[in-house]
Amino acid sequence: KRRRRSKPGAVALREIRRYQKSWNLLIPIAPFVRLVKEISAHFAPGIQRWQGEALVALQEASEYYLVSLFEEAMLCAIHAKRVTLMKKDFELARRLGGKGQPW
Repeated sequence: KRRRRSKPGAVALREIRRYQKSWNLLIPIAPFVRLVKEISAHFAPGIQRWQGEALVALQEASEYYLVSLFEEAMLCAIHAKRVTLMKKDFELARRLGGKGQPW
């Protein structure tokens, strides 16, 4: 028996819904911790140790920020009658959302 082929985009929409329902952190922990330590070493050389809870809180806040930025950028792309996200969508979403620079 042959497998049914999904319509283009149906699998992507299914994945989006699955990730929207989940509460798991999507960015792998080890690379995120390395990035945080690298950035903190650059801006605050005195801080070398991080509590695990602080790293988890920082990761949750980062993922929340990124998800909301992607949502707003997608709305900007849809408003421009496009399906593809572009750099200008992110720039407009940041300006309209009052987020400005993330730091």
